[in-house]
Amino acid sequence: MKNLFILALSLLSGSTIAQTENSILYRISGNGIEAPSYIFGTIHITCDATLDDLTMKALAETTQMYLELDMDDPEMQTNMMKHLAMKDGKKFSELLSTDDYKILSAFLKQKINITADVVDTYKPFVLSASFVTSLLDCEPQSFEAELMKVSVAQKEPIFGLETVEEQMAIFDQIPYQMQAEELIKSIKNDFKEDKIELNQLIKTHATKDLIEMQRHLAKSKNAMMTEYEGLLLTDRNRNWIKSIVEITKEAPTFFGVGAAHLLGPEGVIHLLRERGYLVEAL
Repeated sequence: MKNLFILALSLLSGSTIAQTENSILYRISGNGIEAPSYIFGTIHITCDATLDDLTMKALAETTQMYLELDMDDPEMQTNMMKHLAMKDGKKFSELLSTDDYKILSAFLKQKINITADVVDTYKPFVLSASFVTSLLDCEPQSFEAELMKVSVAQKEPIFGLETVEEQMAIFDQIPYQMQAEELIKSIKNDFKEDKIELNQLIKTHATKDLIEMQRHLAKSKNAMMTEYEGLLLTDRNRNWIKSIVEITKEAPTFFGVGAAHLLGPEGVIHLLRERGYLVEAL
């Protein structure tokens, strides 16, 4: 369950502001920093996470890596497990009708041979995210995993822009009722809409077409993603900028974050430019 949260967060979070550049790799320079840093827009699950030559060059020119989470942390799994449960003793069995709870339980029994009682206290979105890999018609790959392989080979440290606690807390602010209803909607639809959306995003990311990715994200049928964009994207972007500004002063750094975080006037690229940095699409 290490990546349940981040697996879907940036894949499905929407933004309604137009993006004007097509790139998933940007060089950050100027504004007093001694050596350039780079920021790369990932997609957390895909069929081909091959890193191109420009990305490999950027990795070679930097001395540390920051992902959304410190995925190299041996305590990450343990910390994640501590935050799976809903606050205040909330349960699926209280959020769903009797019929829908039976549908959930039957689905879980069929897919992973457990009943809903086993996960009755879990945050609904975490449970939704656990089925994302099943939407692919290929062996899942991860850009984060590939980036980490390079950093490990280069014997460079890996850090996180956020903690597990901070990420998981977001899903205590989004109504559990809405999360549960979105999960049941997906189950009743056999995850067909989710699969269409995911595969569209994978295709546009592969072509580095962030403009088209923007269009797909804005049309997401997941109400939670569109109604809580501030929590899922904007607030996090602004928090990250404070850290990124300090980190780039310390050492040339490679940042890897979900591509949705790059988009629009509330995206990381624009926020860096607002602060006087030269941010160039590569």
